[in-house]
Amino acid sequence: MNPPLLEVHGLKKHFAAGSTTVKAVDDVSFSIAEGQTLGLVGESGCGKSTTGRSVLRLIEPTEGSVRFMGQEITLLPAGPLRAMRRHMQMVFQDPYASLNPRMSIGEVLEEPLIVHGLHDRATRKRKVAEALDMVGLNPAYAARHPHEFSGGQRQRVGIARAIITRPRLVVADEAVSALDVSIQAQILNLLRELQQELGLTYLFVSHDLAVIRHVSDTIGVMYLGRMVELGAREDIYARPSHPYTQALLSAIPREHPREQRQRIVLQGSIPNPAAPPAGCHFHPRCPSCMEVCQREAPTPIKLSPTHTVACHLYR
Repeated sequence: MNPPLLEVHGLKKHFAAGSTTVKAVDDVSFSIAEGQTLGLVGESGCGKSTTGRSVLRLIEPTEGSVRFMGQEITLLPAGPLRAMRRHMQMVFQDPYASLNPRMSIGEVLEEPLIVHGLHDRATRKRKVAEALDMVGLNPAYAARHPHEFSGGQRQRVGIARAIITRPRLVVADEAVSALDVSIQAQILNLLRELQQELGLTYLFVSHDLAVIRHVSDTIGVMYLGRMVELGAREDIYARPSHPYTQALLSAIPREHPREQRQRIVLQGSIPNPAAPPAGCHFHPRCPSCMEVCQREAPTPIKLSPTHTVACHLYR
């Protein structure tokens, strides 16, 4: 196992909402080894996208530690943080909204190189052509504008922009959720090829369990701002331990009509994030709820060296 490239400990992000505080991310910890992929999964509003953006300091964390390449980035002032951003990039969910419609694709891709003072003008043009070729687009497309591309092509441009500075970490925030299924497969295969070719490390955020299974080495399951289960892909899919994880996996469509699988239907709806339940946030919907779940938040328990769960069932 390679040493961790990214180490996150006790990460919190709170938002003021009138007289209340929404704990969008509440004491989340994980690490990602170099060249590996951590997939964050959970229902909409669970805090997974906020976690990804907080890691990159696109939004400022309220509390916690984020160490990248051995350096604590939550304490970096603006100048050093900008220099660090060369090594940590993001692919956004909406490829069209993340591209400046007034700029040509060539200008969009050249901009990060200019911002970081990389290469002369002729070399930058060559790097733009190389990046387009790497993501499966004709380098001649550099003169076109975002509206001239399909959704899948625009996402390829977004990926090209993320890799053009040769980063070590890429945060992919729902990078394929807006695409057709056939295009999703192409983009996922492209991301895997780029990871192998460039040695990239991914933090992959998605609500789609099939996508997460395809791309991830390690999987983190989030619920209402908390990490309820974290483990290697084989641990999560073969031995899901948290009741919420079990319910999520039971909802995956069967690969064969004769496959036997019992669907776990959760009762109720997701609580208001501004007023989450006391104790374990999941207890109002949990089929295994105990009295202690209603008053005490569970602490993470190691089931194996690669598998951790936050649930009172394992105390």
